[in-house]
Parts: sequence; structure tokens; C-alpha cells
Amino acid sequence: MLKPLGLIALTLFPINIATSGLAAGDVGTSKSFHGPVGLVSPYSLRDLQKTQGLAAALDKTRSFGFRYVECGADFGGLKPAAFKAELDRRGLVPVGVHFSYEQIRDDVEGVAAAAKVMNIARIGCAWIPHKDPFDEKQCRAAAVVFNRAGAALAKHGIQLYYHTHGYEFRPLGQGTVFDLLVTETSPKTLMFEMDVAWVVLPGQNPAELIKKYPNRWLLMHVKDLKKGVPHNHLVKAALTDQVPIGSGQVDWPTLLRASQEAGVKYYLIEDESPTVLEQIPQSLRYLESVSW
Repeated sequence: MLKPLGLIALTLFPINIATSGLAAGDVGTSKSFHGPVGLVSPYSLRDLQKTQGLAAALDKTRSFGFRYVECGADFGGLKPAAFKAELDRRGLVPVGVHFSYEQIRDDVEGVAAAAKVMNIARIGCAWIPHKDPFDEKQCRAAAVVFNRAGAALAKHGIQLYYHTHGYEFRPLGQGTVFDLLVTETSPKTLMFEMDVAWVVLPGQNPAELIKKYPNRWLLMHVKDLKKGVPHNHLVKAALTDQVPIGSGQVDWPTLLRASQEAGVKYYLIEDESPTVLEQIPQSLRYLESVSW
């Protein structure tokens, strides 16, 4: 459970009110869009982490006004307990951790143990190792792994989720390979995290996808794709094709309204662009102005 930040924490890690215009925890929300909004961190700030260290990346995350983060299982190069302590010192709350497919397949109990140290109830997988094209056979094999791991994690009170990456939307029968992955799993064993840019890139409509499977979406990577970038199933787009939220191809009011109605729990900005430090404030300002 989130603990209120004390005056000392607020002094050490001030919120950029000029950027958010809102109180702590309300960053990136508006009268229509209620969030909550977090950051994929320290990954989004990995260049800053490389040059100035993990502490600088986490300090910057907090200075933007974020309370919620989603991280990777490298834990910034630290042990899970040490990384959690760094988050706690800044009032940052982890809402999801990405582990590799192999870790989830081969060491699910170790994954559960790390999640408990992090005091987190959501474990994600961001990539299914595969040989292109990602086809029915590979999808069915992944579904078996997810069903087994998801059931094991559920015994620990942990929900498994899968992060879309674009290659799952190749045509298959009357639908896509992603449709097969959904039908071969259940919310009890696998939920989904929509990476909006990687849904748009292969030509899918993210709002319609939310509506098609309204009970399967747990989290969202809020990411926009530059106008004019051609659609493809190969997950091929330059990092500079990721643009500030609201300036790209995505119809955000329609999508955010649909996802909010479907009960998406957290909205996490993931910005992989080389201008991330400039783009995050722009994205927050857009989200704070969006309405429907």
C-alpha cells in the first residue's frame, strides 16, 4: 500500500509542479482521464542512468512528478531488496516488473520470490523468443508456458501479464495470432499490457482492440508513433519515430476513454527516444489537457 510522502521526501525530491500543474500522484491526469500515470523507469531514462547512475535516473523520475514505475528484472543492477529501498527513498511505487520469457518458463518460483521482495503483485513478460514469422505453432507453445507460469504465480497472489510487441498481429485465419493467444489463455493465467505504438505499427486500432477484449487489459504503455511511419509486422521503427504523446498517429481521447471504461489499472509512459527528457514533459502536458 502506498504510504504518504513526508515533508523530508518532498524536499529531497521535489515535484515539477510547473510541468504537471497538479498535486503529487495526479501527474498526467485530467478531468476526463484519471490515470494513474507512471513511467517505465529506469528504462526510459537509461541514457541518463549510463552517464550519471541509477540514483540520477530515479531522482529524475520523481522530479517529473511520477509516483508509479514499471521496471525490469535487472533492478538497475541491484538486488531486488536494494532496488526496492532506492524506490522507497523516493516515494516511487513499483506496479509491475518485466522478467524474461526464459525466467518465467524455467524459474517461476524464483520470479515469485523476487516479486515478493518487491512487494508487487504483477509480473510481466515483454517478448516471446521466436523465429519470424511468429506463427500458430510458436503462439500455442507460448500459451502453454504462460498458462503454467500464470497458474503457479496465481498461487502466490501474483498476476502474469504479456506486453504486446507487434509481431503477434500477423493475420491468422479470420483474425490474428494475437487473437489465438487470447483465446488459448484466460484472465486467471494471463492478462495483457498494451504497448500502444506496437499495436499501431502493425496496423491495429488500439481502441477497438480494448473493446474486443475488455476484460484482458491490465496495464498500458502510453507511447505514440510519428505520423507517416509505415505499418509493418517486423517491429521495425526508429527510436526517433517515438514522439510526444498527442503528436503522432494515435487517437488518444478515443483510446483512453475505452481503456478507462475497460478498467486498465495503470498507464505507463515508455519513451525510448533520444530526446526523452524533452518529450516526457510534453507528453504529460498533453495527458493533462486531454478531454472527451
